[in-house]
Amino acid sequence: MNTPGVAAAVEQPESFAFTAENLAAAKAHIAKYPPGRQASAVLPLLDLAQRQSGGWLPRAAMDYVAGLLEMAPIRVYEIGTFYTMFNLQPVGRYLLQACTTTPCWLRGSDDVVAACERKLGIGIGETTPDGRFTLVEVECLGACVNAPVLQVNDDFYEDLDGPATEALLDAFCAGKPPSPGSVIGRQASEPVTGPTTLTIPAAPSGSRAERT
Repeated sequence: MNTPGVAAAVEQPESFAFTAENLAAAKAHIAKYPPGRQASAVLPLLDLAQRQSGGWLPRAAMDYVAGLLEMAPIRVYEIGTFYTMFNLQPVGRYLLQACTTTPCWLRGSDDVVAACERKLGIGIGETTPDGRFTLVEVECLGACVNAPVLQVNDDFYEDLDGPATEALLDAFCAGKPPSPGSVIGRQASEPVTGPTTLTIPAAPSGSRAERT
């Protein structure tokens, strides 16, 4: 997500600099590449800058990263505006990314989006007045087998429906984020109905069944 909702003027900070901890992490990323190839570290450094800035990437942060990597600022702007994982406007504490691509849509992503809108009182591309939640629509998140999926910050919540989505939001509102993954307890990508193969317990070690 680059620019949620209708593009609007954003108040930009005048300056940016990594904290001592993040600067050390940035130098560790840069050290992974040969001298003169430090620009290869631009993605992880922009990610560090976004996290330090509260979930969005100000222009001052991109300028700072450009200077650190000895890159022309425009090259960093090109990357920051291309990848949807970088947010060029402020977002809420919890960034809700609702996948509505075909597999999720077939499995009920409309109900997930509707639950978010109803529960939070906002639409796609909007942020709640208290700054806690931002809701955006995204393309495939790569969790099709456990559709529909809602990404909250870095975590995936899978196998959702309307009521489960509302319960999930209640948990975040209460400051008790649930463990990520399937909300119906599905293990990895097993069938919804449970395992269909390898259901017979293994024979005890050294038994006749094992030897045959």
